Amino acid sequence: MHDKGAILPMFYLPPVAWFSQLNKSKTDILIDKEEHFIKQTYRNRAHIYSPDGILALTVPVVRGAKVHTKVKDVKISYDFDWQRLHWMSLQNCYRRSAYFEFYEDSFAPFYQMRYDNLFDYNLQQLKVIMKLLKINTEIKFTDEYEESYPDRTDLRLSLDPKKEQPQQKPYFQLFEERKGFLNNLSIVDLLFNQGPQAVNYL
Repeated sequence: MHDKGAILPMFYLPPVAWFSQLNKSKTDILIDKEEHFIKQTYRNRAHIYSPDGILALTVPVVRGAKVHTKVKDVKISYDFDWQRLHWMSLQNCYRRSAYFEFYEDSFAPFYQMRYDNLFDYNLQQLKVIMKLLKINTEIKFTDEYEESYPDRTDLRLSLDPKKEQPQQKPYFQLFEERKGFLNNLSIVDLLFNQGPQAVNYL
């Protein structure tokens, strides 16, 4: 049976479930760049495993005059040095993981270079992650906003940090002896812990 295509939102260091769907719908992925930006979602937030449990890394965005800013128009704020904070957090949480040093040079530039737009930043990072995972999917983008996609798996609202996600098959996590397996963390958790095996997990 042919898996139907999916429409996905653009996320910052997307969670594992996002990549599972990407891997499943390989041939037919659409990313919505016309939707409105929704606060407190993975669009500008990633969850990683710290020694104290879940740590949320949030990319600050410029407060827009309008609430209804399209996601492609959202600007990143550099009022404080969030890049340094995120990179230190990633290093502190994953330096002891099996594969962090293999991949750190791929991620470091994203915490040194400045991008204006959140969408572009997330997209460039996504391309790097897909390359590391060896997922050769052509990604297409929406050119207008549509409320629903009856013939696609629509994950724009369901992949939400505040919603319960289906339990994933556990894989080794660095701090699991403290808090157990944490579900649906950022793809970097899987990548730094599993390395080249990550794509088989997906």
